[in-house]
Amino acid sequence: MLGTQKAHARLFYEFDLETHIPENHLVRGIDRFLDLRELHADLRGFYSHTGRPSIDPELIIRMLVIGYVMGIRSERRLCQEVHLNLAYRWFCRLGLEDKIPDHSTFSKLRHGKFRESDLFRWLFEDVVATCIAEASLAEPGSPSMPA
Repeated sequence: MLGTQKAHARLFYEFDLETHIPENHLVRGIDRFLDLRELHADLRGFYSHTGRPSIDPELIIRMLVIGYVMGIRSERRLCQEVHLNLAYRWFCRLGLEDKIPDHSTFSKLRHGKFRESDLFRWLFEDVVATCIAEASLAEPGSPSMPA
């Protein structure tokens, strides 16, 4: 008998994004070295206290990292990829229901506030320092450290 799949509109779904991203996925490795806890304090002076709520700068940085690592040069395409890819959503700390910034807003932040700050230099130096510290903790001859 030929079966047909029926679309069911469910009211509630139980979906854990964490369980759908493999342990060895590239974004998990990057996430281990990307510490953005001080980001909000460092950028506080670049945001107004009035007006509508802003987009979280951590989201923008995480999206930029995805773009650079995955070779996504178009901001419009980057926003589409983060919207569609579960691993990218996980890395950007987005749930299934969370909205992705519009590509034009993303572009304005990247070329505006973030360029005015020293954010990119701080982020680069912080990641490099974390990698160096991690490498110095590894034992010589271990897989993470060349012999």
